Amino acid sequence: MQPGSRLEYPSNVERNGPYFILRILILFGFIGVIAGLLLAFLSQRYWFARAWGIAGRIASPAWRKRAHGVLTATLVAIALMAVVAVSGNMGGLSSRASWCSAFLSLWLSSSIVSYLLVKSVAAVEWAWLRLRKFSNEASQSAPESPALAAAGGVPSESIDHSRRYFFQAAGVIAGAVPFVTASYGFVSERFHFYVREVEIPIANLPAALDGLRITQISDIHIGSYMPAHQVRRAIDMANELKGDLTVVTGDFISTRHDPLEQCIKEVSRLQAPLGVWGCNGNHEIYADAEATSARLFQRFGMKLLRMENAELQWKGSAFNLIGVDYQRQRDTSGKRATMLAGVAPLVRRDVPNILLSHNPNSFPRAAELGIELSLAGHTHGGQVRVEILDHRWSPAEFLTPYVAGLYHRPLFVAPDASEADLTGARESVVPSPQASSAIYVNRGLGTIGAPVRLGVPPEITLITLRRAG
Repeated sequence: MQPGSRLEYPSNVERNGPYFILRILILFGFIGVIAGLLLAFLSQRYWFARAWGIAGRIASPAWRKRAHGVLTATLVAIALMAVVAVSGNMGGLSSRASWCSAFLSLWLSSSIVSYLLVKSVAAVEWAWLRLRKFSNEASQSAPESPALAAAGGVPSESIDHSRRYFFQAAGVIAGAVPFVTASYGFVSERFHFYVREVEIPIANLPAALDGLRITQISDIHIGSYMPAHQVRRAIDMANELKGDLTVVTGDFISTRHDPLEQCIKEVSRLQAPLGVWGCNGNHEIYADAEATSARLFQRFGMKLLRMENAELQWKGSAFNLIGVDYQRQRDTSGKRATMLAGVAPLVRRDVPNILLSHNPNSFPRAAELGIELSLAGHTHGGQVRVEILDHRWSPAEFLTPYVAGLYHRPLFVAPDASEADLTGARESVVPSPQASSAIYVNRGLGTIGAPVRLGVPPEITLITLRRAG
């Protein structure tokens, strides 16, 4: 199909197709919510019943009664925390509501994962028992061996204490690991801000721009899990890097009740000779705060780019800075959306281009447009990274091939032309920068969903541009 041409559909499909897709998406979303609530209920009932049963084995009636009283009080306290957290999210988070929300999220995520792992171990044990029973029945139907007759005709597999102890131990470990690791990720790694320095070769970079330093922060998510004093500490760390340009690539908040103005006021403390620039993220859309973010940036002497570009000069050479709002992959009707629609006129051919786009999935289209460098966030690096043997896995891999770090694609190549060959590249495996476009995906400062980071510390990035070749 030629560029600019329009594929014609029958009027009834054109009218009803998108709405059908939207209804399907709403249905799946509703089913997901119901499944999540059911899973939360089942997990809480399971752990409370287990704790109640353990307390019931206490020999002393007095201590048994006290233990049951403590469990009842704990259940009531969790319910009250849920009420405080929900009311706080609806009316502005106080310090108390913030802590309640963080604890509740930590408890729910840990207990649900733990419940699923325990049930998985139980399912494996059940399958093992069925398999052994089938095997024993098959062996008993065969002619009895002299050795078995000498042993009284009782198969040794019928009493397998080692198997029983193995599955008991596996169940205990499966139940304990999520609580231990989540607690560690909450207490230790969540605010362990890490400065990551990276050099990025850029095609056609003028000599004067070689060595230009860009400080990037992303995904602050001030609110329940990210108090203002921690944002202030991260800003101080970023200022110590003394970058020539500072960028903030979206998600200042998580919900409409989070203190957006306070966050941007803290961001305004950033210092750089070329100024502080930013773009919106998806949570600004959810909070209906995209325009408000831009106004607050302007009020505090910064610039938030919304489908805009600006020419910046450094040591006599120019580069083109472009910023866009969050790039949706599907529109409100459920149809696949065009990434970076309308950005082509903002791209320059006479100077290097740097794009601020919260969603890293816009990278293939940016490379096709000839944008030499994209800076993104959004993924949080998955917040959790599991390493098994030589393989690293992150939940963010379900959403994007660009999870964290540095990636390259050829310039002026269509997004789907060589995707299978290129999406496997990770930060440690980077193809030649000659005639290529680069993206750096920041791991973010804050968290979402659960206030936990494991193997993915919150990141402040210092990027140094280098001439390719």
